[in-house]
Amino acid sequence: MILRSDEVLDIDVPAGGTMRMHVFRPAADGEFPGVLLFSEIYQVTAPIRRLAAMIAGNGHVVAVPEVYHEYEAAGTILAYDAEGTARGNALKITKPVAAFDADAHAALGALAAHPACNGRLATFGVCLGGHLAARAALDPRVRAAACFYPTDIHSGTLGEGRRDDTLARLPDMRAELMFVWGRQDPHVPLTGRAAIRDRLEEVGAAYEWHEWNAQHAFLRDEGPRYDPALFLQSMALTLAFYARTLA
Repeated sequence: MILRSDEVLDIDVPAGGTMRMHVFRPAADGEFPGVLLFSEIYQVTAPIRRLAAMIAGNGHVVAVPEVYHEYEAAGTILAYDAEGTARGNALKITKPVAAFDADAHAALGALAAHPACNGRLATFGVCLGGHLAARAALDPRVRAAACFYPTDIHSGTLGEGRRDDTLARLPDMRAELMFVWGRQDPHVPLTGRAAIRDRLEEVGAAYEWHEWNAQHAFLRDEGPRYDPALFLQSMALTLAFYARTLA
């Protein structure tokens, strides 16, 4: 599908100011399922835009919020370098978990209200965004959450004070979950992945689980860790997952 990728929405978040959200959608008339896509710690970079376009081009309205809108000016993109990485990692433990949740609630509402969205909602995320995609599934409007190498779930270290409750709240998630991991990812080792899967089994969650021989950030089409073949496989898995859960 030919896309529109020039739409920007500025959303009011209670107690959180204004959050910018970038929208990618089919140019054709009609209504499509909505996907709230959470970025990695660098915000809406060129690789994130291309990832959003890939999903949108397969028949979805994709909205990408700027996750650090309280701390950075609208439109800020952090660089894939030591300074940008340090800033992104610092902000993910500065921002309260409740503020991340408030962002998700507001963004889902705006996405559901978009005239091109049919009201069926899913989430997608990579790295920090993978964790946020899972947390957004606490909202009963979310039917499916695709979480790629999500950080900090196993350790409970997201947000101010490094104390999140994502594992504890897995029973509250009505959405079906899909987790995709790289076995060579140092951020989520085998013991961490096992802790998450054990918890999913303990609470009887509906989920898919996939592991590749890959590094962290293997979807990012810049840098030495990008794996194009696994990118295509992962997108096929994701689109099949959405086709089933959003039907």
